[in-house]
Amino acid sequence: MEATTYQEIQKLSRMTAGELRERHLEVFGEETRSHHKEFLRKRIAWRLQTLAEGDLSERARRKAEELANDADLRMRAPRDAVRLGSAEVKARTTTGHIPPSRDPRLPLPGTLLAREFQSRDIVVKVLDNGFEFDGRRYKSLSAIAKEVSGSKWNGFLFFGLTSGEKPRNGNRKPGRRNE
Repeated sequence: MEATTYQEIQKLSRMTAGELRERHLEVFGEETRSHHKEFLRKRIAWRLQTLAEGDLSERARRKAEELANDADLRMRAPRDAVRLGSAEVKARTTTGHIPPSRDPRLPLPGTLLAREFQSRDIVVKVLDNGFEFDGRRYKSLSAIAKEVSGSKWNGFLFFGLTSGEKPRNGNRKPGRRNE
């Protein structure tokens, strides 16, 4: 893609829906009924690329038309055969629950979690099955937090892996002071 075409396409993402409608008129020579910003942006970008680099070849157009003519068009979405009780579908269908292999809150294995607690740097390596801290393996972050602090902690909270704010200076809750 040429640099000028690329820059024109990048400008589209900063335009309002009204500006995109005006640009559509310039590029296509006709007004659009759409007010959908993302649709207009993609359609105009396609047209700009087509004008700059050329359209489909005649051979490609014929092939696309041939494929479209051979395609079976469905007028309605298929019925849910499993729900409606088709014996054939039910016979070959199995259902079950696959438990997640890891907690989605955990970073990838090999990641180092670092935290300062009471002027001590705590560095934990995430493993496939557990964690490593000070050369020892632990099953949970909570076990490491208890080892470090001497009291029970939620491991995710201790290492700042929750959506809340990361605790600082060994305080249990953000904004709370040790007095």
